[in-house]
Amino acid sequence: MRLVYFASVREALGTAEEQRELPPHILTIHELVLWLADQSPDHASALADMDRLRFALDQQMVAAGALIGNSTELAIFPPVTGG
Repeated sequence: MRLVYFASVREALGTAEEQRELPPHILTIHELVLWLADQSPDHASALADMDRLRFALDQQMVAAGALIGNSTELAIFPPVTGG
């Protein structure tokens, strides 16, 4: 799966995207984020506050509980503030 990172998540990981083979037991975005957080200290730091993160699965905004299914891309980004 292609994982795309934005803003502070991208900065914490030092990359805008990566390709990962997901284990078969990962069914939801929530499970994927928990699994990713275990991959490195940088991932753990970048993904520590999952409640604040937003997700787009194949460019459609979804909640963390969404099923991944046959999707090919997950974008992860912090909430956007404006003013």
